[in-house]
Amino acid sequence: MPANRKLIANPPPWPNGARCAVAFTFDMDADSILHLAHHQNANNLVASMSTLQYGPRVAMPRILAFYREMGVKQTFFIPAWCIERYPGAVEAALADGHEIAHHGYLHEHPNELSREQEAYWFKRSIEVIERFTGSRPVGYRAPAYKFSQNTLDLLLLEEFAYDASLMGDDVPYRLSNGRSSLLEMPSHYALDDWGHYMFSRELDYKMPIKAPSHAMDVFRAEFDAAWRYGGMWISVWHPFVSGRLARFDAVADLMEYMAEKGGVWFAPLRDIAAHINQLIASGTWTPRTDQLPQYPGPIPELNSGH
Repeated sequence: MPANRKLIANPPPWPNGARCAVAFTFDMDADSILHLAHHQNANNLVASMSTLQYGPRVAMPRILAFYREMGVKQTFFIPAWCIERYPGAVEAALADGHEIAHHGYLHEHPNELSREQEAYWFKRSIEVIERFTGSRPVGYRAPAYKFSQNTLDLLLLEEFAYDASLMGDDVPYRLSNGRSSLLEMPSHYALDDWGHYMFSRELDYKMPIKAPSHAMDVFRAEFDAAWRYGGMWISVWHPFVSGRLARFDAVADLMEYMAEKGGVWFAPLRDIAAHINQLIASGTWTPRTDQLPQYPGPIPELNSGH
């Protein structure tokens, strides 16, 4: 790498001189997505149900045990229905000090709902999380990244610290509605296991089945670049997908590779957001800001009738 190459214009300073911040986030969707897609028939899709329930029943204990071995705390985004349905998995994550963050109620898609519908499910989910964890969530990831034109207003109204749904930078940035703002903790599709592995006839995803090493080439290359240039690496995993034995073995190898490389701050997103907000408050670092919504509606150039 040339000494003067600077591919991130404004990298934030990370704690203790770390080269980058890393968060292995898991979305524990379990069978919520099957009920959402096949409400009337989900109970008869027994093979798919078993695949999805592998997440809370088999993968979550495996993931938590490895995190204990590594001595790290991380973030789990869990639909509130799944918290109610699989309280043991949630209680085990809480007992180990991990963050439980908002991921909708039944993995409903916010940008396919009315403002009133989105607000109902959003607030209902907060109530469930608070009841089960004893505290209100500070972070949110829109199910399937389907952040709507109303989502930011709801997050700000409920005083969330960060969102983790968007993909607009390599480091944290701010989202503003013109009255208030919060932090965006971006990732992108290359760092989501769904596109690498997901295969389900009932959910209409049929990615080519391949060895975990192929996916890890992508995850590792993205990490190496974040480490080199002072970025932030947020991966999005699903317990029923990457909690499978060979795949999680590769995930464990990846985290160990990062730890051996050194200069890595492993942290839950709530801690990364708190660190960034401290930098902003002290004047040490200033992120860029995106104003939402970016457009009031359809662009007029396509409404001319020509």
